[in-house]
Amino acid sequence: MSKFAFPSHPLLLGFEPLERLVERTARAGAEGYPPFNIELSEPGRYIVTLAVAGFGEDDLSITIEDRQLVIRGQQAEPEAERVFLHRGIATRQFRRVFALADGVEVTEAALENGLLRVVLERREPESVVRRIPIRRA
Repeated sequence: MSKFAFPSHPLLLGFEPLERLVERTARAGAEGYPPFNIELSEPGRYIVTLAVAGFGEDDLSITIEDRQLVIRGQQAEPEAERVFLHRGIATRQFRRVFALADGVEVTEAALENGLLRVVLERREPESVVRRIPIRRA
């Protein structure tokens, strides 16, 4: 009996990109800034919360790129004349990427008390049956 890797199983047609998606997602999840939570608030509804203290609405962007939720943050550098005796608040830029399954859409985003909250909902696709005609050769 032969053993097949998941994406190369002969009955799974068109799933080749899945292996690349899993590898890319594993690499992207290695960074630790900013910290985040993912919550399942009810079936099919997810809430992603990022701790973005010091970032304002104009410093953040949320986009959907190739079925990925991409959250970026970039703050302007503080004025040069400011002298810090201690600088412990991060002002570095970040990029967080979350792979989205088909049917998962962003429904809202809000920034409150240094927490960016992004709500996603899974829309159930309609069940479609399509008849394929067979032509004579």
